[in-house]
Amino acid sequence: MKVHLLEREQRVPLDVDQTFRFFGEIENLERITPPWLRFRILDPRPDKLTAGARLEYSLILHRFPIRWTTAIDEWEPPGRFTDFQVRGPYALWQHTHTFVPVEGGTLVTDEVRYAIPYGPLGALAHVAFVRRDLRRIFDYRRDTVAALLDSGAAG
Repeated sequence: MKVHLLEREQRVPLDVDQTFRFFGEIENLERITPPWLRFRILDPRPDKLTAGARLEYSLILHRFPIRWTTAIDEWEPPGRFTDFQVRGPYALWQHTHTFVPVEGGTLVTDEVRYAIPYGPLGALAHVAFVRRDLRRIFDYRRDTVAALLDSGAAG
């Protein structure tokens, strides 16, 4: 199984505690996910994110409905948290969110380790569209986070 890595960094103008709170609020996950995915968190929602919390959601990807379950396995406020796929489209999905104080705000780093199932067919899908889709999703996320946090609409 080939493991791929997607990394993104961005600076936001909030201190590390405010930034961690923003990313730790369940509603903000819906706000920063592209509308074309029709992402929806399903009930029951956990009251708050913390180690062991599970999120179930649905989305549409290339016209196919997908149900996905993730769980938080590391929760270390205000420095980092990690979620991983319990059930979903990937053979592996592990997303680490890291928050480091920097002058004027916080450096936010996303590191996603993922693998595609289905052997050679999955490898072809990765080259054909998965890699591009993930970049597009994380570009949208970066731009939306910047718009929300730069405008003071952190919620």
